[in-house]
Amino acid sequence: MERIFIQEVAPRDGLQNEDAFIPTPKKIELINQLSNAGVDKMEVTSFVSPKAVPNLRDAEEVMKMIKRNTDVTYTALIPNLKGAKRAVSCNVDEVNLLVSASNTHNLKNVGRSTEETFEGFRETISFLEDKRVLINGSIGTSFGCPFEGSIPERRVLSLIEKYRELGANGITLADTTGMATPKQVYELCKKVISRFHDLDVTLHFHNTRGMGLANVIEGIRAGVTRFDASLGGVGGCPFAPGATGNICTEDLVHMLQFMDYELNANLDKLLDASHYLGKLLSHDLPGQVAKAGKITDLHDASNF
Repeated sequence: MERIFIQEVAPRDGLQNEDAFIPTPKKIELINQLSNAGVDKMEVTSFVSPKAVPNLRDAEEVMKMIKRNTDVTYTALIPNLKGAKRAVSCNVDEVNLLVSASNTHNLKNVGRSTEETFEGFRETISFLEDKRVLINGSIGTSFGCPFEGSIPERRVLSLIEKYRELGANGITLADTTGMATPKQVYELCKKVISRFHDLDVTLHFHNTRGMGLANVIEGIRAGVTRFDASLGGVGGCPFAPGATGNICTEDLVHMLQFMDYELNANLDKLLDASHYLGKLLSHDLPGQVAKAGKITDLHDASNF
């Protein structure tokens, strides 16, 4: 079966949304557990203003102190040149840029239009040219916006082209507020892979309306092999009221493992890490397999 790459985003996308700050040593321990669990890539943190995202105010300390696994790509979200310089000083393997396909969402998220954000990327890319750092370009609201509604496919394709012109090695299509449908995912991904076969394509789904794993299956059917996921299903977006977080890493790995896809990720170690995360956050996590157990976990019938 096909090799699927699991890319963990809980340390950034998940923890930034929590009410309480996770102490740095515990955050580092969580990341080390995830590294040991065989994820292929991990978004460790975000080099944004500590005032904007106080939960990630320890970005440098975390990135410098984690135990790196040579089989894992360690990436960080950066918003601008200042963030790029901070990331490079911590020896990240990759930086992740982000813009929304929806201009309205982009204005709400960063206070700039989509075009203005891309203009700002140019000085960042120029700085990174000789730094031997991979560049991934993410496109938020690729499958729909809570303010503008449907996003035309041509809009997404044009933004991918902009990233390619800037020198990006890969692109991520993000379903920021969980509006994607399986049919839509398949149709858009077929077009993207056909036109941009030179770029690594990642899908980033939120499970806001319960379609996250179904969307993964259609992404695979279209030819995508890289998927972001968040341990325990933590995360979310402030512009999707009542939403659950990203698709859950251990639920995703459980599904793919029992469909016989080839994975580097270790399900048992991910479940251990999920239980550790649950203790850190002191609240219920959206993930299901950690609660119900694997489908191979049998029970003594006499107890029922």
